[in-house]
Amino acid sequence: MRRDPGLSVRLKLTLSYAGFLMLTGILLLAAMLFFYLYRIPPGWIDTTGNFWINRRVLFRAFAPFMAAVLGFLLIFGLLGGWLLAGRMLAPLTRITDATRRAANGSLSHRIRLPGPQDEFRELADAFDTMLARLEAHVAEQRRFAANASHELRTPLAITQTLLDVARDERRSDVGELVDRLHYVNARAIDLTEALLLLSRADQRTFTREHVDLSLLAEEASETLLSLAEKHGVTLETAGETTRTVGSNALLLQMTMNLVHNAIVHNLPERGIAWVTTAVAPRGVVLTVENTGDLLDPSVVSRLVEPFQRGSERVRTDHAGVGLGLAIVDSITRAHGGTLSVAARPAGGLCVTVWLPSAD
Repeated sequence: MRRDPGLSVRLKLTLSYAGFLMLTGILLLAAMLFFYLYRIPPGWIDTTGNFWINRRVLFRAFAPFMAAVLGFLLIFGLLGGWLLAGRMLAPLTRITDATRRAANGSLSHRIRLPGPQDEFRELADAFDTMLARLEAHVAEQRRFAANASHELRTPLAITQTLLDVARDERRSDVGELVDRLHYVNARAIDLTEALLLLSRADQRTFTREHVDLSLLAEEASETLLSLAEKHGVTLETAGETTRTVGSNALLLQMTMNLVHNAIVHNLPERGIAWVTTAVAPRGVVLTVENTGDLLDPSVVSRLVEPFQRGSERVRTDHAGVGLGLAIVDSITRAHGGTLSVAARPAGGLCVTVWLPSAD
């Protein structure tokens, strides 16, 4: 929430206490002036020098009056202090109420504290931001759990169906059944490993070391060269030394996923994939581009979400498990970087990863 600048809570409290003290002093002086003008007993000023008797007369008249005044000031101070403290601490009441609601599981509530900027408003705005992020994270986790359950249930259901058919038909030739079961089981294993890798990246439980993205790009290209040749895709790798800090294994997996996607989601023939690294201001950049069909921007914007494959990009023989770019995005965020995915005007996809520089 954007706010206008205002006085700090500390200054407000200081001015409030000083003003209340001044008001109390004014009331006390007014009471003394009232006593001097209207309540002085006759003959209290003695011009003969008999000050002792007049002091006693003055004390007998002045003491009850001042006791009443002090009692009034005490009550006035308690009530005024109570109201003043309540007014100053009212924002904390709203923040406490929002905290209780969040503790009970309600993350949709927002404080939205009005007024100019001060410590309480900063705290309320920070709390609202935290609630918004928590709500989005919980919703994402629930959606991810539902999608993961669905994806894992599919190969298990297929396996169960194949086994039931084999038991009912009791065929002697089980070669085809074994092949299909092997494919389904391999897909389930790939999905499970992808989920574990995604969880590891989200938890950020990895050792950090100096990593050169250009070397990882070369390693990923060499490893997937045979796959590129199988699909008729030309791999072009270029760039300068790009040093960052992070997990070598996770960053290599990130690069492998990007290069793999660039190969399998390419043109049927004479496709090209470019893998480049470069040094950017206060960071390093890994860019993976590939030729391919024209992509809808609305589809591209959802590709980093888990289990979002995009019908325009899926090939029947390499559909994947729908976690490739989701894992890339998670690894990038775990390393303090940003991921950008955009459709190329000529067709295909351009994925850019920015990571902090090791320097």
